[in-house]
Amino acid sequence: MNFDFSDEQKQLRDEARRYLAEHSSPKAVRAVLEGGAPFDRALWKGLAGMGFLGVAIPEEFGGSGAGHLELCVIAEEMGRALAPVPFSSSIYLAAEAIMLAGSDEQKRRLLPGISSGDTIGTLALFEGPGNPSPKAIKASVSNGQLSGRKIPVADGDIADIAVVAARTAASGRETDIGLFIVDLTGKGVTRKSLANVDPSRNQAEIVFENCPAEPLGAAGEGWSVLTRVLDRAAVLMAFEQVGGADRALEMGRDYALDRIAFGRPIGSFQAVKHLLADMYVSATLARSNAYYGAWALSTNAAELPEAAATARISATQAFQHCSKNNIQVHGGMGFTWEFDCHLYYRRSNALALALGSQSHWEDLLIDRMRSRNAA
Repeated sequence: MNFDFSDEQKQLRDEARRYLAEHSSPKAVRAVLEGGAPFDRALWKGLAGMGFLGVAIPEEFGGSGAGHLELCVIAEEMGRALAPVPFSSSIYLAAEAIMLAGSDEQKRRLLPGISSGDTIGTLALFEGPGNPSPKAIKASVSNGQLSGRKIPVADGDIADIAVVAARTAASGRETDIGLFIVDLTGKGVTRKSLANVDPSRNQAEIVFENCPAEPLGAAGEGWSVLTRVLDRAAVLMAFEQVGGADRALEMGRDYALDRIAFGRPIGSFQAVKHLLADMYVSATLARSNAYYGAWALSTNAAELPEAAATARISATQAFQHCSKNNIQVHGGMGFTWEFDCHLYYRRSNALALALGSQSHWEDLLIDRMRSRNAA
């Protein structure tokens, strides 16, 4: 496969980088991290005004209709800047679920608000520790009423709507899982913010008690749609992780060139060179796998399930590796609150579990490769 982004898509990346450098500085990230606000509302509205939120949403539903490749390059810049906004939950998860499973009426009603930033969405899937699995879903819908508990829910304390995975029968089969749209500001919804490793990305516990639940998609196809949503989100989040890994590598490199010890830049010492070289290899491998995922996503290729898992695994490893070793390159100062190294380390660990654990995606990749070979 020979894939690269077009000149126009690279120009979009440059524009997003300039905008985020101005409006999502480390100071702005720290303001959210330290509890100044649940997210950066001004940045969120600015991203909507730039058209970044609706870049993959069709024009007929309020977006620009550019496509997923454009969303990939924006996601990479969101990762570089550690943008403290509900981008992944609203755009990678809620919007993608609605685009995949929603009726035209639901898309016309819900997607324009997401594209404009007036509506924040999320996906309520997890019900405690563990990985995505139909057997783990206990929340249920009966007669249009949803009851159950979801934890953690990304940005669940600030979202307006949620796409909720719930059981529609008691047999335990995948076909008993459905997706439902729930108004999180409506009756029967109780939300509680949760402490987590990266306070600039919110997590919440949501309890539903006989909430009105609007079906999203055909009955019995909820888990199938969820699998496709998670694959798409894995590719998009991989670009976010690649952006963070690249920025952590740059921070380490710049510090190694500027920091003088024993009369020489520390970057001239072999141990530091090896750290930076390993970071570069990890980030470059992740970018290659993310590009494969972008190609598969944009073409709806049959290889998308494997490409998504590969991108997810590689990008998670790269971001955690680069953010951790960036701290090491900075030495004792790297462990202090005043330096920005911990901001990237926090985000790398938060994203590592956002769609299920690393081992979960490794197992998925093996299963998918076996299935394709068997076929």
